[in-house]
Amino acid sequence: MIIDFHTHIFPPEVRDNREEYIRRDTTFAEMYSDPRAQIATAEDLLASMERAGVDISVALGFAWQEHDLIVRHNEYLFEAAAQSDGVLIPFTSINMLDPRAEREIDRCAADGVRGVGELRPDNQGWKLAGEAGERLAALARRHNLILMFHVTEPEGHEYPGRSGCDMEVFSAFAARNSDLRIIGAHLGGDLYRRQPDPPNVYVDTAAQVFLYREAAAETAMRAVPPGRLLFASDAPLIRQVRQIDEIRSVFHDPEERAAILGGN
Repeated sequence: MIIDFHTHIFPPEVRDNREEYIRRDTTFAEMYSDPRAQIATAEDLLASMERAGVDISVALGFAWQEHDLIVRHNEYLFEAAAQSDGVLIPFTSINMLDPRAEREIDRCAADGVRGVGELRPDNQGWKLAGEAGERLAALARRHNLILMFHVTEPEGHEYPGRSGCDMEVFSAFAARNSDLRIIGAHLGGDLYRRQPDPPNVYVDTAAQVFLYREAAAETAMRAVPPGRLLFASDAPLIRQVRQIDEIRSVFHDPEERAAILGGN
């Protein structure tokens, strides 16, 4: 079984009215002002999965600043998941600055959400190291939720949407909350090459072919214990089939490959 742990889908109205949402949200404007930046719907993702042979995808929303946009996006994710017969697994978006955030997580948890993410505290203006981060951890415990963060690597080239969560802040949060299941997107900002093995942290390969090229990509992925690495494409930014091919080119052991592509 192949599981893509990191994809993004949007309601069709966001795709069809891109300029409105560019005006409303600075992070969305940074990432999607370029008309070449793809905005995928659930139908687009399902078609990609069929082409690439992906069995299940975790469907993420967006770290909107406005609570109402978050709620609408969450509802779309749940609708898409319900119509997919279990092929799409929704994660909820949230802005911990908003006083309604806890109620929204409670609502989504009651509807069966499995996790929260992709979390971008730096973009939304709340502190993972502060009270908001501790409230988030408490909510994850209450509902047994996975937390996924966009982790920014300390060095590297600039790209739209690079900031999200500082790697050292992310690592400290994970250490304080070692009982939680925590995912560092984008290889956790190259976490495993920089710090001792964090026992509760998984990292995913989302956009790896864009962030870590050629020999650096293989080095970065091999630094992660095979049992802690999750296949993820960041589709539609990276085609699912391309990221699968990248993993197969690096990991030749059948057991390691099977674990990364779905077992983990």
